[in-house]
Amino acid sequence: MKKILLLATGGTIASVEGNEGLVPGLSVGELLQFLPEPSENIQIDGKILMNIDSTNLQPEHWVKIAEAVYTHYHDYDGFVITHGTDTLAYTSSALSYMLQGLEKPVVLTGSQVPISFKKTDAKKNVTDALRFACEDIGGVFIVFDGRVILGTRAVKMRTKSYDAFESINHPYVAYVNKNEIKYHWKPASTTKLLSLNTNLCTDVFLMKLYPGMKPEIFDCLKNLYKGIIIESFGNGGLPFEGRDLLSKVKNLTEEGMAVVITTQCLEEGEELLLYEVGHKVAQHQVILSGDMNTEAIVAKLMWALGQTDCLNEVKEILETPLAGDLTIKLDKEN
Repeated sequence: MKKILLLATGGTIASVEGNEGLVPGLSVGELLQFLPEPSENIQIDGKILMNIDSTNLQPEHWVKIAEAVYTHYHDYDGFVITHGTDTLAYTSSALSYMLQGLEKPVVLTGSQVPISFKKTDAKKNVTDALRFACEDIGGVFIVFDGRVILGTRAVKMRTKSYDAFESINHPYVAYVNKNEIKYHWKPASTTKLLSLNTNLCTDVFLMKLYPGMKPEIFDCLKNLYKGIIIESFGNGGLPFEGRDLLSKVKNLTEEGMAVVITTQCLEEGEELLLYEVGHKVAQHQVILSGDMNTEAIVAKLMWALGQTDCLNEVKEILETPLAGDLTIKLDKEN
């Protein structure tokens, strides 16, 4: 018999009608009552960690979730975390970095419609997540609309449709169809021992570049943050004519700030050396992101800055694949 721990955090899946719209309100026991009777081969225990809209979920909550999995790790065969969809991909990425050496599945899921509503995707998603949590596989995963996505590769693409999440720059791990699981990709078995490292530095700013941005914005940010992620255009260049952002970024890196260059394009990642506008950026000590998605970059930079203040070490952590977040080690462009 498989023992699964369901950790509830709130979100749409646990929401009820409030005076100002949907608000999380169901207990973990009430949530479980909406599910079909589990098979004789599975025992489900529930624990509520928080009951909040995921818009309000903060890095401090990531730590609480990671600690709960670590504390109960040897008591269960797998874990399901019910979570709001809006920041679910950030949480799955953060857990992937804080919990390393997992030999059991940690599965996040949620829904677009509350589980108490007549027409809802919640029952299927939780049932599928519980089924996948019984698998002999290690890592952090998202199960949604019958698809299994690696925790560091998920992006929420749609606000209302049941197929809200996509796997970006990485194949789906598997598909779940009732009791059948069809794998498309499996992570290699880990040789690491389970570890919990929840040291995070949340002094991270995410900037989306646009034509006309004032270079002076960087002067305002440098005393507030230790790391900046720049979602640039296309393959990742920065403007140096007209409004010169490049010189500002150069100054920040010389002062020891971690500056990560990524792209606004969801698929295929950055490639700085392709154009002059990128080549000029790569001459400075910026951090490359390859084909990582933004949600993973945010969580990984917070985690890296929580480990060290040394820019070279932060750069090494970000540019080295971890938890399947990056296709190759980024060392060819430096």
